[in-house]
Amino acid sequence: MHGRLKVKTTAEQAEAKRLEREKKLKIYNAAMQKVMEKRKNGEYDSEALHITGEILSANPDVYSLWNFRKEIFEAWKEQKSEEELNKVFQDELYFVETCLRANPKSYGSWQQRCYILTTMPRPNWTRELGLCNKFLEYDERNFHCWDYRRFVVNHAEISPEEELEFSTSKISSNFSNYSSWHYRSKLLPLVKPDPSQPVGITEEALLNEFEIVQNAFFTDPDDQSAWFYHRWLLGRGQTKLDVHSVLVCKAMSTVTVGFTTPILIGKDYAVGVTVNGSRVNDGSWTVPGGKHKYSSVWILSAGERIPDADLKVDVTVTQCGEPKPCVQTSVHMPSGSGPVSWQRLTTTGITFSHEISATASVFLTKELESCHELHELEPENKWALLTIVLLMKSLDPEKYEEAISNNLIQLETLDSKRQNYYRDLRSKFLLENAIERLDWTTNQLELPERGLTTVTHLDHLMSLRRLKLAKNRLKSLKGFSHLQGVEELDLSENQIQDLTGLEHLPLLHTLSLVNNNVQSIEDLNVLRSNPALKILHLTGNPCVKTENFQKKASEVFPRVKINI
Repeated sequence: MHGRLKVKTTAEQAEAKRLEREKKLKIYNAAMQKVMEKRKNGEYDSEALHITGEILSANPDVYSLWNFRKEIFEAWKEQKSEEELNKVFQDELYFVETCLRANPKSYGSWQQRCYILTTMPRPNWTRELGLCNKFLEYDERNFHCWDYRRFVVNHAEISPEEELEFSTSKISSNFSNYSSWHYRSKLLPLVKPDPSQPVGITEEALLNEFEIVQNAFFTDPDDQSAWFYHRWLLGRGQTKLDVHSVLVCKAMSTVTVGFTTPILIGKDYAVGVTVNGSRVNDGSWTVPGGKHKYSSVWILSAGERIPDADLKVDVTVTQCGEPKPCVQTSVHMPSGSGPVSWQRLTTTGITFSHEISATASVFLTKELESCHELHELEPENKWALLTIVLLMKSLDPEKYEEAISNNLIQLETLDSKRQNYYRDLRSKFLLENAIERLDWTTNQLELPERGLTTVTHLDHLMSLRRLKLAKNRLKSLKGFSHLQGVEELDLSENQIQDLTGLEHLPLLHTLSLVNNNVQSIEDLNVLRSNPALKILHLTGNPCVKTENFQKKASEVFPRVKINI
């Protein structure tokens, strides 16, 4: 046995590690206690800098220690010369760099570097740019470094053109560099601006980007970075604020306004309404449901009876702090329209898509053909099939409606973990097409048996009188409170249990919930806030099987005819 190396048992090794951890913890706690005492006593000296440095070298994520170091430097700014400060800050930059090498994604370290560079007398921005390049070579997706690079570029006054070339070089070396693609999307509107285009860049630049990204996903079809960038190129951009509908309910003395984007009246915008020249009180704006939040549908209580006569309604929208209105709309409603008058102002027929030029259409058509070829080569590639869907949507959503729907159904099988996403996307596209071709003279929309799992853009249907959505797969009624003009609503043969969303519909007269999943009378309480409700169809719901349901329901809804 002599001369043989003794090997510790597992228990002995664990005990040794425990003792080592305890020793380190005692040293750490003692150092932290010393630092906190110095900070409390305002001792901004070299010892404090040294102790915090020792701790941060081991763990650069202790943010309070970085803040203490800032306090030390702020105190030294009043005590040291410019040369001394420059030396101190240079040392700090080297120290932060060592921390970043240990943890390149330390928030505190990158923030400390920003502080030093903006505080020191003579920062070397060129060196910082080189440092960014070095760290991005180690990890091209380090978004901390990308953020820091934008900070450096801003201070170094490097042109967007130079940065665009940098992003091109990074993408050329690695198509999978998602951060470079994202950076590119921020630079292009600065280098090739065209505010009239959806994504804010010129058509020539847009077509060029399509070529670049097409090369990327043909080179590596399974990498998602280029596919995501392609989706950005196909985007519609931000919707301009406007008024798309005005609904006047004379019986309720309310004016409901539908906006193209959600706003918060009173905080971001002031909205004024006049009826036949008389200004309606501005302080009584609410959103459907009575809450005060961002919404694209707002209800104004007139406070006095709106006359049953020809109406001229003027809506003026002014951004808070600005002298001139940003939106002005005037609508005329004849007296013969009855107790409810409405007018839809969007007449272009292009609500959910944008017009593309002949050149762009030809280019995107060729790209669609190329994606079909790629899909034939890579039938299991979900990105190619999804891009085919998005290209069809951009080119002609109505022409390709059936193909889009079938492709999304195929994607449910191809990418089963995201099948609910594809079902909702399919429902969204079907709703958009239906709204685009809706005949507003009938003020009615019917979409039975379409496999809908969600109903989007209900704010655009705020003046609709009849909506029929029977035999779909709806579970949620979120957003249905936007239907301020609806009188008849058919939701039979869906999968609805929670009726939240059907509250505060002032004109709802007839509601069908036949063959859904409403469990109890309590689930129906939401409907008590609908003053015009007269007929409620509940046949086939579990709730109707409860004891004395008809009697209890009649007590809750004494003026409603309930069919079970």
